[in-house]
Formats: sequence, C-alpha cells, structure tokens
Amino acid sequence: MPEPIFLIAPGRSYTSLIGGMIGQHPQVYGMPEISVSHADTIGGVLQTLKGPLEYGLAGLLRLLAQLHDGEQTEETVNAARQWLMQRAHWSIAELFAHIQDQVGDKALFDKSPRTVTNYDNMARLLQVFPNASFLHLTRHPITTCKSAMALRNSFADANKPKRRARINLDPENTWRRAQDNITRFTATLPPGQCLRVKAEMILSDPPKYLAQICEWLGLSTEPDALEAMMHPENSPYASIGPPSALYGNDPNFLKNPVLDMSRLQNIAEPSLDSHLPWRDDGGALAPETIRLARQFGYG
Repeated sequence: MPEPIFLIAPGRSYTSLIGGMIGQHPQVYGMPEISVSHADTIGGVLQTLKGPLEYGLAGLLRLLAQLHDGEQTEETVNAARQWLMQRAHWSIAELFAHIQDQVGDKALFDKSPRTVTNYDNMARLLQVFPNASFLHLTRHPITTCKSAMALRNSFADANKPKRRARINLDPENTWRRAQDNITRFTATLPPGQCLRVKAEMILSDPPKYLAQICEWLGLSTEPDALEAMMHPENSPYASIGPPSALYGNDPNFLKNPVLDMSRLQNIAEPSLDSHLPWRDDGGALAPETIRLARQFGYG
C-alpha cells in the first residue's frame, strides 16, 4: 500500500484549493478534513468532537458515508456515525487501515488544519506512519489572518455586533503557534520526507509546481494526471454536505470549488511591516512572526 500524504498548514492557507487539486491526482485519494490526529482511538475523537465542536466530525462522516454507501445523505451519514460509535475502541491506525482498504491502492491524502494545532498531533501521525510524506504549505501571515477574520465574521451571529478579536484570539497568534509546531516537527524528519512550498507560488502556475510536487511524491506527471489536478470540483467532497455534516472543508471552497485562474494571478504578498487591519491599536506583526515569515521566503 502507498504511504499517506499529509498537508500541514494553518487554516486559511489555500489548503482546501491546493489540497483539492492534489487529491484529484489519479494515484491519490483526496479525503475531506478527517481531524483524527489529536486522539489515539476513535472514542477519543468522538469524545473531543462533540457539542460545539461536533462540526469537526463532518469530514470523517462524509468520507465513511461515501466509502460505505457510495453517497452522502442524512441516512448514510447517520449510519457512518453509528459505525464509528460501535468501533470506539479502534485505534486511529485501525481506522486508517480500514479507509485504505476501502480506497484500494491510492495514496490517502489528508489536509486537516487540526493536525497542526499541537506538535503531538503530527508526532502521532508519524508514529503510525513513519514513512508518510508531509507537505508544508505556507501563506503570507497577513493575508492568512485577513482570510481567517473574514471567515470568522461570516459565521458571526447576525443579531450581534461584530467585534474585533481580543488579543488572545488574534489570528496572528494562531498562525505563529501553528507554524512553530510545524517547524519544530519537520526539523525532526530526515531529508526528503517533508517539502515546504509557498501557496502563492503554486497558484501562480499550478501545472508547473504541482508537477514538481508529484515528482517529490513519486507520482505520475503525465499530462492527463496534471489535467485531473486542475479540477478539484470533481471530488465527491467538493460540495456542501447533508445537514448533519455540512462541511468537512472550507465553506467558501465548497460553495465554489472550481479553479479560477483569473482570480489567482498575482496574489499579493504585502510588506511584513504593514498595519494589521484586524487590530485597533495600529499594531504590526510581532518580531517572532516576522522571523518565521522571512524563513518561509516572505519579505
């Protein structure tokens, strides 16, 4: 069986679009965000992703519904939920083995943002899959944070005034914490097991840079394979799901998963000294954030 591929990046890093493209390669099975790296067992995942966090189960439920029943409906999603509850004692390794058995000989591809919220999550995946490939996708911290704030506001209660994030909810802190986790983790990997690449660069010329990623992964770079990657909308998960499992991916991507190159040309990379539009105090990025961003190639 092929080794899995994990895309590691903070949310709002173009992970849904780029992950959707990679997931359409004929030798890859692009999964929705299954969000299981934070626990050792299915029961641990179910215990964590409940109540207000239950939306985090949507990707796993949609995946199992599709694999078990060939469609994603309220009925098949409920059946997937029961299937998980009956196997709460299963390890995450057993869950991945089951998914791989359903998929066949394609490489499993996961891009769950939850993976990078804690160093131990990535270490747990490495323990289960010591030969897995890790694709570290970066995006400029300012544009990442602006995107995060826009998504947060879109989900705000329409009956309440939208307030600026408090400093402990500042998206810059989330970006830096995730990137700190990633850089510490990837520093433990042998050469070649991780590839770091700027999302802005990939989207400036997808065929060119996706071909290079495929070469790194040992995947075909034939024209038909690269053409398939240009159509993330062909995934069975590239749409809004049934009511009890709506997302499992970026909502904006699910509403419009087609690759629109006219919208992606010349993606801006603002100065790292720019004023932060989500801050009321006129502040700029912290020195620690700037150091990380420069390490990733941003100026």
